[in-house]
Amino acid sequence: MTRPAARGVAGFTLVEVMVALAIVAIALPALLFTLYQQVDTTGYLRDKSMAQLVAVNKMTEFRLVTLARREVSAGRETGSAIMAEREWFWTVESIPTEVPQFFRVTVSVGSQEQRTTTERALYSLVAYLSADLRVDTTPLEESAEGGDGGEGGEDSEPSNGVEDAANGRNTPEASSRDQPGESDNE
Repeated sequence: MTRPAARGVAGFTLVEVMVALAIVAIALPALLFTLYQQVDTTGYLRDKSMAQLVAVNKMTEFRLVTLARREVSAGRETGSAIMAEREWFWTVESIPTEVPQFFRVTVSVGSQEQRTTTERALYSLVAYLSADLRVDTTPLEESAEGGDGGEGGEDSEPSNGVEDAANGRNTPEASSRDQPGESDNE
């Protein structure tokens, strides 16, 4: 009698299974680490976005208070604000610059765990503000001597200057029209 032919081998050998498990054992922790990093980065970006909103709010508040008082107060102020049901710590620091009548204002914001030194802040916002907050109510045509010879009574036209509603001063657009050598009729 003849022996029946050997069947084809179906399945994996023990060595193949062990190699596959080793590959999975190496790849799975790397994948989990990458996923954890992504979740951690998302939380950091959320916190940084909220800190940015707090910093913008504090800078806007500082500008409004400065305009109301008509002076830029130099120094450091700290406090906290609630945003997105969390407490955020902020520091506003105003220091004079080398340019006369200009201040550098820095708003630093941190979370509950970290205090708001500029180096450790979650977000810092810097602005330069002029200390010259006088309101110029004199129209440009009245302040110029000579002019077109008109009397400039009650019916006179308003000045060509564009007045900034936020601070009551003429904007650079208006002051650039008064520069010698420049003319709109060229």
